[in-house]
Amino acid sequence: MISTDRVAAVELLRKSDLVALPTETVYGLAAKALNPIAVAKIFEAKERPRFDPLIIHLPNCEWLRRIAELAAGDRQLILKLAEKFWPGPFTMVLPKCELVPDIVTAGLETVAVRLSAHPVFAEIVSELDEPLAAPSANRFGRVSPTTAQHVLDELDGRIPLIVDAGPTEHGIESTIVAIRDSKIAVLRRGPITDEQLSEFADIVSVTGTQISAPGQLPSHYAPTTPLRLIDNAEAFPPQKGQGVGLLAWHPIPRKGDLQIAQRRTGDRRSLKFAAVRSLSERQDLREAAANLFRCLRELDALGLDLIVAERVPSRGLGTAIMDRLERASHR
Repeated sequence: MISTDRVAAVELLRKSDLVALPTETVYGLAAKALNPIAVAKIFEAKERPRFDPLIIHLPNCEWLRRIAELAAGDRQLILKLAEKFWPGPFTMVLPKCELVPDIVTAGLETVAVRLSAHPVFAEIVSELDEPLAAPSANRFGRVSPTTAQHVLDELDGRIPLIVDAGPTEHGIESTIVAIRDSKIAVLRRGPITDEQLSEFADIVSVTGTQISAPGQLPSHYAPTTPLRLIDNAEAFPPQKGQGVGLLAWHPIPRKGDLQIAQRRTGDRRSLKFAAVRSLSERQDLREAAANLFRCLRELDALGLDLIVAERVPSRGLGTAIMDRLERASHR
């Protein structure tokens, strides 16, 4: 059921049930993080493998020391990052306290924590006055939801309540970092960019294949329709009889200008693709990130044979968009 009833959401959460809540990134599937039975319901509803850890959303910064251990050598950096980026789309992976159930961390000795900036989520978690686990409110590996309707499409009949607060702001999941020896290791790129983080400490590369945070699997965020990355749609030739949708980064001519554009540039995208969705007509990376999952869902719903997505520039927020597209296209 979709509703705006925040009181009902708090009551369901208190009873260790599930509620889909808006965050500033995507809609999350929330349950009490310190209750293993409630957390198990998240894995069941999402069909999520138990080896994939969850993020704990804190009611306030005072909870940080109750959930995570702040190593003496890293404490100053952790607190500086929290002061700068919390509340907001920023997650830190830190050594966990005994209070945190193993099911939340997938048995790891670390826990991912953040503080949401969304006013509805913040109100509900504050009223509950205990942390919430809240991965994206979709079936595992699928395109993340940025509206309440997206959640309903994914989880109808699996959860009792979806709290609707309109489309999410950022449209992609939070940046995840680990703090190691006073350095910042970026585990998942998101709205907080490497450039912003580099003002606080050195950024180090992550090596190895061990899953230590959400969103690290090679295949993730995927539509049911096969997805392929391309540099430019003008040079892509669909096969005869193949229904292909385009997720466009480069500008698309308006219908009235189509014949002129074709004569000048040879651009026939509006003719050779069954459907076209533009990430941002202004080529604005923040707008593109906010539109990414919605556009993928719209193309995926059309029963096409293939979706092709134009690569975006790998700078700033573009690196986070490309991370999602590369994982969505991994087969």
